[in-house]
Amino acid sequence: MLQQYQRIMVAVDGSSESELAFKKAVNVAQRNDSELVLAHVIDTRAFQTVSSFDGMLAEQATEMAKQTLKDYEDYARKHQVTAVKTVIEYGSPKPIIAKQLPEDHDIDLIMIGATGLNAVERIFIGSVSEYVIRHAGCDVLVVRTDLENKIPEKDHTKA
Repeated sequence: MLQQYQRIMVAVDGSSESELAFKKAVNVAQRNDSELVLAHVIDTRAFQTVSSFDGMLAEQATEMAKQTLKDYEDYARKHQVTAVKTVIEYGSPKPIIAKQLPEDHDIDLIMIGATGLNAVERIFIGSVSEYVIRHAGCDVLVVRTDLENKIPEKDHTKA
């Protein structure tokens, strides 16, 4: 019998890499008749100042995440994925995507976009996708290509 994934989680953050992962996850969920869990982690460390947590910025990030997830959910449903769940979490993305969400939602496949970091940034920061590959307890698929399995061209107009 063929391996079928029951619950596929795709981590989305608004980047073009996560968009590629999302679109491929929709296709995989459709083929497997799987539940698709759309996850966005708001990195609260980005909103901390020396003295306090900036609630207004976190609130704005939450509203943007809700709208983005709603748009993704609509897209998935239009592409015949009937079971779609959206999740917003707060904290450090690496352990939340690799461990917490897969355990909480019984995920058997994580799909994630390849990092946009260069080699120096990876040394100091480490990519989320690299961390997830090393620490997840389920299968992980790192998406690098578009729906035609081609590497998207970089937009050289951006600095």
